[in-house]
Amino acid sequence: MNFKRTVSLIMLGFLFSACASKEYVKQNSAFIIFKTPTFKYADMGFIYENEEEIKVEIYGSGQALMSLEISETSVCMSLLECMGKNTFNKEVLNSMYPEDTLENIFRGKALFSGIGVEKKGTGFTQKIIKKDKYNIDYSVLNNEVIFRDTINTINIKVKKQY
Repeated sequence: MNFKRTVSLIMLGFLFSACASKEYVKQNSAFIIFKTPTFKYADMGFIYENEEEIKVEIYGSGQALMSLEISETSVCMSLLECMGKNTFNKEVLNSMYPEDTLENIFRGKALFSGIGVEKKGTGFTQKIIKKDKYNIDYSVLNNEVIFRDTINTINIKVKKQY
């Protein structure tokens, strides 16, 4: 009898822990532009962060237009099913990008293992080119992140509001 009760309590604990909401340690409102050949969003939103993931929500007229959750292994977008980071890059961005590209953009970190980073004040810029594959201008300056790939017509801009 004691064994059944213990097993039941353990199972109940797993059930409730799986349903628990995620704790985010950082939250910022931001003006977000997310333009790719397949998606175009530009409006105010929120960026929620913790160690394991980032959640981005873009709103228009008080309604959530797009939700994007980036975890260690996958990307979930409100209009698409969850998929691995490489698959997301192939479907939405560019298959040649490293799998952590989107996460690093929203975290304001260097891309492509820091290739071509130039320090500027409290931020940095990067110019990353691979002939006929991508031509990226990336900057993280003054609470603003700008990612432009002119070959693949991708523009992601995050202007954090403090």
